[in-house]
Amino acid sequence: MHDLTPRQVTILKHIIRDYIDTAEPVGSEVLEKKYDLGVSPATIRNEMSDMEKLGYLVKSHTSSGRVPTSRALKFYVDELMREKQMSVAEEVEAKEKVWDYRNKRDHFLRAVTRSLAQKTGTLAVTTTELGEVYFSGYSNILEMPEFYDIDVTRNLLNILDEVTYFDTVMNKIENDCGVCFGDELGVELLRPYSFVFSRFHTRAEQHGMIGIVGPNRLPYEMILPVVRYYGDLIEEVVEW
Repeated sequence: MHDLTPRQVTILKHIIRDYIDTAEPVGSEVLEKKYDLGVSPATIRNEMSDMEKLGYLVKSHTSSGRVPTSRALKFYVDELMREKQMSVAEEVEAKEKVWDYRNKRDHFLRAVTRSLAQKTGTLAVTTTELGEVYFSGYSNILEMPEFYDIDVTRNLLNILDEVTYFDTVMNKIENDCGVCFGDELGVELLRPYSFVFSRFHTRAEQHGMIGIVGPNRLPYEMILPVVRYYGDLIEEVVEW
């Protein structure tokens, strides 16, 4: 249960969408000009200040604007956004890319990881209960503004070298599909990252996880259904 008024929810939704689109802190003047909120910039500023106190926004050090916190993004994903499902044509295309590898475990896992990275434009990762880890899409993160900061990028790449990291995260999460933010990612990734995942269970009772790693500013409406589909795809086509 959230602790926001209906007007604050509306303002927060616009802030999050604007932040996802621009990667820039969002100010009251921008909100007043771009959206018909029916209130003055001063009122918007007051509401933003209240939401900052409640832990949904944080003020940027470089401007008067604010950015959503992990709490705000979690609220957005769980309660505000509408998922944009893949079309039948997109699903068929994804399946065709990996179909020929379905009986070749290593080749299949590499192919499905690569396909997910291409589809989402992010860094994709697949892990199995046998300790196998597959990555694809390293170059994608270099095109995201958050990773222009070499320290942010170095921190992420160092974590990817830790084979057991994602297993540790997944052991804390009960859901079969979802998004991890902030504290859920552990102290190692207490930076602007998010992890969208889907567990899979094959016909031969082998288990694993497929997902993407990126900034916490992602188009979750599209990303989450895609990741879920790839998890379902593994379960559907492989026989090992």
